[in-house]
Amino acid sequence: MISEQVEKLVNSFLNEHQNIFLVEKKVSASNQIEILIDSFDHISIKDCVMLSRHIESNLNRDETDFSLQVASAGLSEPFKVFDQYKKYIGKDVDVLLKGGQRVIGKMLEANEKKGLVIETKKKEKIGKKKVEVVDTHSYPFDKIEKTKIVISF
Repeated sequence: MISEQVEKLVNSFLNEHQNIFLVEKKVSASNQIEILIDSFDHISIKDCVMLSRHIESNLNRDETDFSLQVASAGLSEPFKVFDQYKKYIGKDVDVLLKGGQRVIGKMLEANEKKGLVIETKKKEKIGKKKVEVVDTHSYPFDKIEKTKIVISF
């Protein structure tokens, strides 16, 4: 099965490139292969091309026809794997909780068992002055619907 071959090829590539991690791998019934990768440093087009060539050179088109797309995980997409949480520790994230509550703040910690610790800031009026109040909140992963990085310029 082509899905198993692709899995082995992706894993062998990732073993050689320790800073890159797999975000998502899809193989459709019609052998359309889609792979999303990310890195703790940055993903370049060169990284995507190297993985694409690694897969293409090890699959036989005479045996199985396929299409292949390798891309970096989009910044506007929700996190799909725990390594994405680790990558963005110290950055602002937008967390949508189950039930609809949204929390935007700096991710201080990400733990696979305990979940996320988010620091939020808000202005509160104390007396006649507005004061910035900093709070930390913990959210287990089973209470989180999705998390995205906050893009700021």
